[in-house]
Amino acid sequence: MIYLSLFLSFFIIGAVSFGGGYGMISIIIDTVTQKGWLTESEVMNFIAVSESTPGPLAINMATFIGSSQAGLLGSFVATLGVILPSFIIILLIVAILKNLLKYKSVQSFLKGVRPAVVALIISTSITMAISLFFKEEGKSFDYKAIGIFLILVSLSLLYKAIKKNKLQPVAIIIISAILGVVFYS
Repeated sequence: MIYLSLFLSFFIIGAVSFGGGYGMISIIIDTVTQKGWLTESEVMNFIAVSESTPGPLAINMATFIGSSQAGLLGSFVATLGVILPSFIIILLIVAILKNLLKYKSVQSFLKGVRPAVVALIISTSITMAISLFFKEEGKSFDYKAIGIFLILVSLSLLYKAIKKNKLQPVAIIIISAILGVVFYS
C-alpha cells in the first residue's frame, strides 16, 4: 500500500507543479508532513542532501523520501511518480502539438503560470528560512545558522565584487559544509 501511496503522491506533485524542483518544494513538504512520512525538520535535511547531490532536486527528493519510507522499491516508485507526468506532457507536446507556443491562449496560460511559480519559490524560501533560523524547541534564534548564512552571503558578494562573477554553487556547498562542521561540532 505504501508503494501506491508514494507513487500517487509524487505523481500528483509532478502533475500539478510548475517551475521545476524549487516550485515543487512547498507541495512536497505539505504532502510528506501531512502523510506523517517525515517531520518538517527531516524534509529540510532531505532538501539539503538533494541540493548537494547530482541531479534534479525533485527527482532526488522523491528518491530519498521513497527510500526512507519503503527502501529501494519505494525510491523507484516515488521517482517514477514524480517524473512520469513531465515525461507524458513532453511526449504529447512533441508528438501532437509541435507548434503549441504560437497560439495566443497557450502564451496567455504560460504568462499566468509564471507569477504562481515565482510565488511558490518565494513562499518556499521564506518557509525554509524560518525553519532554518529558528530552533524548533524554544523557537529561539539559531545564531549559528544565521552566522553561516551571513558568511555565505558575504563571501558571495565579495567574490562577485572581486572576480565579477558568481561564486559557484559547488563552492558554496563545500564552504557551508565546512562551516557547519566548525560551528556545530
